[in-house]
Amino acid sequence: MRIATYNVEWFANLFDARGNLLEDNGWSARHNVTRADQLGSLGIVFTAMDADAVMIVEAPDNNRRRQTVEMLETFAAHYDLRTRRALIGFSNDTQQEIALLYDPDRLTAVHDPKGNHQEDGAPAPRFDRQFRIDLNIDGSLDLVSFSKPPLEIAATSASGREFRMIGVHIKSKAPHGVNGPAHLQRIAIENRRKQLAQCLWLRARVLEHLANGDSLIVMGDFNDGPGLDDFEKLFGRSGVEIVLGWDEPKPTRLFDPHARAVIGKKLGAHPATARFYLDSEGQYFSALLDYIMVSPDIRATGPKWRIWHPFDDPGCYAVPELREALLTASDHYPVTIDLDL
Repeated sequence: MRIATYNVEWFANLFDARGNLLEDNGWSARHNVTRADQLGSLGIVFTAMDADAVMIVEAPDNNRRRQTVEMLETFAAHYDLRTRRALIGFSNDTQQEIALLYDPDRLTAVHDPKGNHQEDGAPAPRFDRQFRIDLNIDGSLDLVSFSKPPLEIAATSASGREFRMIGVHIKSKAPHGVNGPAHLQRIAIENRRKQLAQCLWLRARVLEHLANGDSLIVMGDFNDGPGLDDFEKLFGRSGVEIVLGWDEPKPTRLFDPHARAVIGKKLGAHPATARFYLDSEGQYFSALLDYIMVSPDIRATGPKWRIWHPFDDPGCYAVPELREALLTASDHYPVTIDLDL
């Protein structure tokens, strides 16, 4: 089975107010890319991946006028994709949902959130609620919430193997509404604390599943990674390392080979899943933001990971149509895992 995670930049803008595809020459939210070009490129990428399930980050928004599931299934039908069934969990108001597009012949999937209200010493609350934690280490509890609640899925493969998936889009650390360098630093640190709190919340859910013996896959855009910024020095570790349980006993750790490749590595080439243009520098920079983390039992089966990078992956680079489609479709590249389920 092949499972993917893919952050599709502003997928919502490729549909009209009624949820119809806008395959026209109007501009998409991507710089100098038409909606037709972005949609056509997405069709090429999804077809080339040929995944059984794709966790879509920044899926089209879900509201009274249009529905995420209907839009994704319209997209799948238009490009004749076998991942023709869609699923979302708790919708949000950011115009960027987390959704699963999957092949119903290969697996079944249902939204199955865990957790209730948090009490002292109890497991983590449900992801659409609030998590109490002392963010400022001042003796008082703060309330943390997800702007995009993770999507918790109970899945069963065609062979009958049950497993869990959690799709995530952790809040970005980019500070907004700043007024001077001091304010910038304070807001950035506050945002970083909130992000790490979300990762601690997610880690608590991971530990629950591992304690229950669940086969688990955690995937999505963490907007974070080992060595990504200087705040890691301030807080000691990245959010990705927290969710992985990097310094915890092996039976409770998740694994992602790309995170493993950069943890503690200061020099040399790093894998990357995203590419952004930096106006101030007049050039592109790359970052490792997207991950597929698996539980020890899944890792033991020998899964194979792949970043569909148009320049770093020889198979992608060798096919000009796919290479250009990856560059046009989004500022992130898909990550896939092939595994025995």
